[in-house]
Amino acid sequence: MARQKKASPDAASTAPSSADAVERAQAPESSGGRRLSPWRVIGAALVAIVVVSVGAVGFQWWSARAAVDAKPWFASYVDVTATPRFAFENLGGTSTKDAVLSFVVSSKTDPCAPSWGAAYSLDEARGSLDLDRRIARLQQQGGTVAVSFGGLLNDELAVGCDDPSALTEAYASVVDRYKIGTIDLDLEGAGLTDRDASERRAEAIAALQQERRAAGKGLAVWLTLPVAPSGMTSDGTDAIAAMLKAKVDIAGVNVMTMDFGDAKDAKTSMAKAAESAVSAAQRQLGVLYDRAKLHQSDPSLWAKLGATPMIGQNDTPGEVFSLADAASFNSWAVSNGLGRMSMWSANRDKTCGSNYVDLTAVSDACSGVSQGKKTFAGVLAKGFDGHISLGESAVTTAEPTSTAAADDPATSPYPIWATKNSYLKGAKVVWHHNVYQAKWWTKGDVPDNPVLNAWETPWELVGPVLPDETPIPQPTLPAGTYPTWSGTAAYDKGQRILFDGVPFEAKWWTQGDSPEAASADPDSSPWAPLTQDEIDQIIGGSGR
Repeated sequence: MARQKKASPDAASTAPSSADAVERAQAPESSGGRRLSPWRVIGAALVAIVVVSVGAVGFQWWSARAAVDAKPWFASYVDVTATPRFAFENLGGTSTKDAVLSFVVSSKTDPCAPSWGAAYSLDEARGSLDLDRRIARLQQQGGTVAVSFGGLLNDELAVGCDDPSALTEAYASVVDRYKIGTIDLDLEGAGLTDRDASERRAEAIAALQQERRAAGKGLAVWLTLPVAPSGMTSDGTDAIAAMLKAKVDIAGVNVMTMDFGDAKDAKTSMAKAAESAVSAAQRQLGVLYDRAKLHQSDPSLWAKLGATPMIGQNDTPGEVFSLADAASFNSWAVSNGLGRMSMWSANRDKTCGSNYVDLTAVSDACSGVSQGKKTFAGVLAKGFDGHISLGESAVTTAEPTSTAAADDPATSPYPIWATKNSYLKGAKVVWHHNVYQAKWWTKGDVPDNPVLNAWETPWELVGPVLPDETPIPQPTLPAGTYPTWSGTAAYDKGQRILFDGVPFEAKWWTQGDSPEAASADPDSSPWAPLTQDEIDQIIGGSGR
């Protein structure tokens, strides 16, 4: 596409017109009645023209400089609802702390109700996934999150929610709940091709951005779009144009440099194909801004671009983005001043285990390539030292609560840990204002014991107790559900008993073996404690 000529917006209404300036310059001076010379008249006219130009392009210049001056950032996408669950909160202990959590989409029952992957409402995600607490934990460690709306598998909110006010409120409910300063709109499928949805989305995002600015808050908006080595599709450029037309201040456009298919020459590396795709997108973005009369400099356009490769094995057979591709592409992106680098996904950033046989089949939990001790995040993040724009009042703005203050049962979501109590695998407790989850049956192990290795403690830190939390009702087995263990009784395989209030199941015939030994030596003990999930199923009606 050919670059269009620069077009300036209308001058600000407060700026004087050049004709007014000339007329004033030609008027008699009040002190002596002298008329100005022709040269001074021309000089005054030139000054007026400069004033008009400054008023017209001042915002453009500031916007361009702001984009260039912003530090480029790296953040992995995290599939929040994928199985096995990825502990993104642990990214806080790495050098790549930021994460783009995906995907918020329409609920299956209400298109205007946001959900995580059409599987959990926001409230359900707080309970079942402990999502709010895990976000808070990441923020405690200096990480920042953005939320991505859309994706390929479900409906982005604007597709089915045709009420503009309700749509704006749906986006706002997510932004406000997680106190984020950046959103990502991943437009694929109907989310990309539906023109009506595109217009509704642009209108809603523009309204949300205006509301937040009126309240003294910001909202960075990124569009994530498919791309080929030749550039973005017309649907992609139309989506950008709709946002610009609605006066959305776009932080940037992130192109998915993956799954090129027939558009990529078989002899071209994935890194080179990605470079071509981003370069083409940069040219297209410049044309779109020129058409909107919001000219951007080349450095500003690069700063408004992001790239997201799919690490390792791509969905397209034969396409593998290797660690060498990552290093090459990272070097190119840094040298060109790219504003963002991401990857799909943190869930996959590890070598597949030996039990995963077909590496050409894409896994949600590993990359399909041998990574050794390296991570794709570590390679792609080099030179991207900035952070996702942080939302106001995020957990990182608050000082941690002193551990000297006693845990309050009235504001603790789970029981406060006690030395004498036994805890099943999966049980959650509160200790020193944090929530911990048992990795296996435990009794007497202090949750925040400062061990050197994670395997030395039965507890895993989930995150802090959140403000205004109240106790969550805990399921307990009714009295008499199982008989109390007796050292003289014989038990067959599969029989269940209660020991110290904890249910156990016999793995084989046993007599006189105390279930207490199951914690110290689980392999040789004939008893296995039930998990918290199993307890929940029993109470839910699955029977004894």
